[in-house]
Amino acid sequence: MAITIKSPQEIEAMRVAGGMAAEVLEMIGEYVQPGVSTEELDRRCYEYITKVQKAVPANVGYHGFPKTLCTSINGVVCHGIPKPQDVLRDGDIINIDVTVIKDGWHGDTSRMYFAGKPSPQAERLVNVTLESMLRGIAAVRPGATLGDVGAAIQTYAEDAGFSVVRDFCGHGIGRKYHEPPQVLHYGRPGTGLRLKKGMVFTIEPMLNAGRHEVKVLNDDWTVVTVDGSLSAQWEHMVAVTDDGYDILTEWPAKR
Repeated sequence: MAITIKSPQEIEAMRVAGGMAAEVLEMIGEYVQPGVSTEELDRRCYEYITKVQKAVPANVGYHGFPKTLCTSINGVVCHGIPKPQDVLRDGDIINIDVTVIKDGWHGDTSRMYFAGKPSPQAERLVNVTLESMLRGIAAVRPGATLGDVGAAIQTYAEDAGFSVVRDFCGHGIGRKYHEPPQVLHYGRPGTGLRLKKGMVFTIEPMLNAGRHEVKVLNDDWTVVTVDGSLSAQWEHMVAVTDDGYDILTEWPAKR
């Protein structure tokens, strides 16, 4: 399938959707506290997207996924399903991943939160994962390759003592939720697809404190580390510009 190049007008429409997704993550932050269930977080985000933003939560029903958010706690790598029984405890780390559809365009982003006070290792993992994403984004420009992006992420993550998940990756996005290309979070400089102005894709590295291998649970969605180690993920949606990149899911306030 061909990679779609977005026009400036289309990128601005995606910025609107991306901004809404970022706004959801900003809104929900104060509710990420010990004693709160992921079901409650999901309900609040669903109501905000549908009633306040007048937009569509893209995850609901996507390939059968039942909820608005992916909520991935501690050793859950991605695609955790919100549940009433999943109640946050002091020290938990959680990734919240949301995609909003506005006027037919998708905005996709995720970020990490602390419930209470995390362990030093958990805090370091979260911070290194954020920095690895930002380094991957900084490698984006016309003429660069996806291997440059993956290598920037992998080098920083592994130098810090963490492993990069191989089984899941970033993706092109637009009117469709998932489009080409696949954006690996590891690789070799100078290899892979060469980037062009107007490409839009997500960069969303998942780093594990232990081994990089993962497995999918019996619900066919929830992905966990095989060794039970902690995992963290951050995600932005970016467009390739004339001379670099443009983040379309900028956080509205502090990280």
